[in-house]
Amino acid sequence: MMQERRRVVITGVGAVTSLGQEKKQLWSLLCQGKSGIKPITGFDTSSFEIKFGGEVSDFDPTQLFEVKEARRLDRFTQFAVVAAADAIKDAELPLDKIDQRRIGVLIGSGMGGMQELETQHSNLISKGPSRVSPFMVPKIMVNAAPAQVAIRYGLKGPNFALVAACTTGGTSIGEAVRIIQRNDADVMIAGSSEAVITPLGVSGFCSMKALSLRNDAPQKASRPFDKDRDGFVISEGAGIVVIEEYENAKKRGANIYAEILGYGLNTDAYHIASPDLNGEGAIQCMKNAFKDAMCNPEEINYVNAHATSTPLGDNLEANAIKKVFGPYAPKIPISSTKSMLGHQLGASGSVELIICAFAIQENVVPPTINYETPDPECSGLDFVPNEARQHKVEKALCNSFGFGGHNATIIIGKI
Repeated sequence: MMQERRRVVITGVGAVTSLGQEKKQLWSLLCQGKSGIKPITGFDTSSFEIKFGGEVSDFDPTQLFEVKEARRLDRFTQFAVVAAADAIKDAELPLDKIDQRRIGVLIGSGMGGMQELETQHSNLISKGPSRVSPFMVPKIMVNAAPAQVAIRYGLKGPNFALVAACTTGGTSIGEAVRIIQRNDADVMIAGSSEAVITPLGVSGFCSMKALSLRNDAPQKASRPFDKDRDGFVISEGAGIVVIEEYENAKKRGANIYAEILGYGLNTDAYHIASPDLNGEGAIQCMKNAFKDAMCNPEEINYVNAHATSTPLGDNLEANAIKKVFGPYAPKIPISSTKSMLGHQLGASGSVELIICAFAIQENVVPPTINYETPDPECSGLDFVPNEARQHKVEKALCNSFGFGGHNATIIIGKI
């Protein structure tokens, strides 16, 4: 006899973004169409082609960590631990009453501790190998983030990190759902974190010609689906959710944001830095999520697009949505919140899933700002231009696509 699949719900959220960390503030600013993009202040950009990004400039790690502890964590791990703390608090998770062997942590990052790697490489070159910090290795490893969260709260369930470029957030939450569904845990702390607004990080993406060049108008630079887009805006942050088995969450009276209904995952197997030009990977990924959710495209009320503001990627995603949703495609509100937050790379998918949960709770869809000149290549879709919209959202779909050809789609729905 086939056992019924365990249902999984979101009961807590935490985000670190260029628009703030507090959830009501973040949601309010997104719905106002505010941009978090500004000149980079973390290092001297005078010799750099790009001088702006979605920097989390007001982040103060000493609000959660002792100074000594903060020094032993790379910025991406600090983001992850802070977002996890906010999510656990938001979920009102009674850690003392739950078997902590049944609580796991799955937090990914696209590039891990790049800031620490650059610092220690500089020490190596200027001062010699004896001056490389003994804390370098445990700071840069990607699994430092889930390990530090587990250590802080004594969580002894499944624990690891995923790396899938800009699909890391969606993949991490999707795989955490699978862990609960197969009964390896009852609660998972899941999501992703990224902190690569560093000299080497910005240089690398500049060299790839992936970034917008609008130094004269940073807040106009991220313009997904607009005809005049010229690349993405590098950003940073973290998004962490507490997800739980539904019956347990209901029994303890948890506030349930949404149920995670479906998860699609696949790969283009085409190119290391370019999506499959016919969009087959994205199309199949969305179809996989619909199959897993056992729902139809007509049931989706909101799509949070991956759309990063690159000429090629936005076109391919728009066309993939048209093929998957068919005649229903023009009726679905679609927005790219990267227009306001920039591209948080590995952290983007988890932050955007949190935004989908807010949309379901509030029955409001956030806008795509800077959408001023429609691109004929993306025509025929409703991109919620420049202003948020009151709209009943029962089910939402969140896309993530990344370098390496990784694709992930998550569908969530109202309980």
